[in-house]
Amino acid sequence: MSLSNIFTISGSAMSAQTIRLNTIASNMANVDSAASSADQTYRARKPVFSQMMNDSMREYGWNNANKDDTGAGVGVKVDGIVESDAPLQPRYEPDHPMANEDGYVFYPNVNPMEEMADMMSASRSFQTNVEIMNSAKSMMQKMLTLGQS
Repeated sequence: MSLSNIFTISGSAMSAQTIRLNTIASNMANVDSAASSADQTYRARKPVFSQMMNDSMREYGWNNANKDDTGAGVGVKVDGIVESDAPLQPRYEPDHPMANEDGYVFYPNVNPMEEMADMMSASRSFQTNVEIMNSAKSMMQKMLTLGQS
């Protein structure tokens, strides 16, 4: 694996983790948002990642790209952001201004503890990829000085 491929892989992973952190921030910002119906209630969002596999590898000239879809990936891509299908939280609060005719207020299906754990995981993944890029940069700089001797 070349050092430039390391930058490609780490860069795609950092972009993916940035999207993950943004969706977590959106979920946390809406954790207490109330609605009078289930249709209007905010639903937790999660990014869907997939590995960029062999087609991308062949484009980059990697010779370990197998035609049978085996081998190492070349990075991460975000396929989309999906809404959670976990049940919403209806609460009986007849005095709430957003209560429906039955006295229920609907709250999002966001679990703050799960979101915090995801946030820690995403930021650690991002940090790890920054360290990988810094190590690759350092190796490239050392290779350039080898020719000067």
